[in-house]
Amino acid sequence: MFTPEATIWTTYPAGNTTSDPTSPTLNLTAQSIPLPLLSPLFPSVYCDPTSTICQIITGEGEINAAVTLSALLLSNQFDLRKTYILIAGIAGVSPEKGTLGSVAFSRYAVQVALQYEIDAREMVGGRGGYVAQGAKEVGEYPGSLYGTEVFELNDALRGVAAGFARKAVLSDSEKAKVYRARYATNSSVEEGGLGKGLYAEGTKPPSVLECDVATSDTYFSGKLLGEAFATYTKLLTNGTGTYCMTAQEDNSTLEALLRGHLAGLVDFARIVVMRTASDMDRQYPGQSAEENLFAFDEQGGFTPAIQNLYIAGIEVVRGILGAWEERFEVGIPAGNYVGDILGSIGGTPDFGPGVRTRKRRVGTRGVGYS
Repeated sequence: MFTPEATIWTTYPAGNTTSDPTSPTLNLTAQSIPLPLLSPLFPSVYCDPTSTICQIITGEGEINAAVTLSALLLSNQFDLRKTYILIAGIAGVSPEKGTLGSVAFSRYAVQVALQYEIDAREMVGGRGGYVAQGAKEVGEYPGSLYGTEVFELNDALRGVAAGFARKAVLSDSEKAKVYRARYATNSSVEEGGLGKGLYAEGTKPPSVLECDVATSDTYFSGKLLGEAFATYTKLLTNGTGTYCMTAQEDNSTLEALLRGHLAGLVDFARIVVMRTASDMDRQYPGQSAEENLFAFDEQGGFTPAIQNLYIAGIEVVRGILGAWEERFEVGIPAGNYVGDILGSIGGTPDFGPGVRTRKRRVGTRGVGYS
């Protein structure tokens, strides 16, 4: 999505120029292919000498991601019908589920900021600041849907990709070790150190996770917001999804790719969302949410998160290419529903209001259910 996430693929380890896709790094500087309508900051697609592996940089935020992917799909420069798409970027992490440097592969992407919002200074009676669109109470399912609220990806492919990534030795940093230790609660310290308590996972070394991503253009910080978005992820996925990572672009990227699938340009069942944790989404005990937000550099997660995009991601690339003819060319069958909340590409969503009731209505603000 931005420069550090992109350049790590050609600079780790530094100085690599190999074009062998099974080698430690990739030569994605061999071809630079400019496309109309890409981000002015990132106007080209980069490919290896054989055009087997290519990289596109969307630009940050939902608008950039949607426009960039649409430009790619409509360019007629690439045949993406059998292409596997690895969405690789850094993210915030919930210390209830993971830690700095961790790598998460997601089944669900939930657009958590697509809600009504009440300024916290004007909330009454302890109600939360977010209410689903078309709803009147916190915790009520949206009564009005735009279609981008939730995407479900191929869970079998996610498991395969996570398995490949677990072959990697993940990067860490001394600063991250110091910062994550602060998430040990007093009780866990008294019981013998790290690895216990509410944020036990946040105190551990980085690992490969299978949990879900929340999309919001707003860079948020705080226990209450983190818990609210975790609850909203559960709500929108009918209890199936587990929030662990927060990112800006994924739902808009997936919406563009879903429309590309409808046009026969790409296979939505061949998408992998991989996010690595650069910062904690909430404060440690005794810290304020504001202090956590502005402690980004102090957290020490940025460098290992960027490095782990490559360290884990290259194992996914190797795995797919290494078994292309016998396994991946035909595709990995999905045992779960794959698509958006509307069932746009076929099948019946296993989440959403339609699971509870099938009486459907269409209103002026989008599709709703009652």
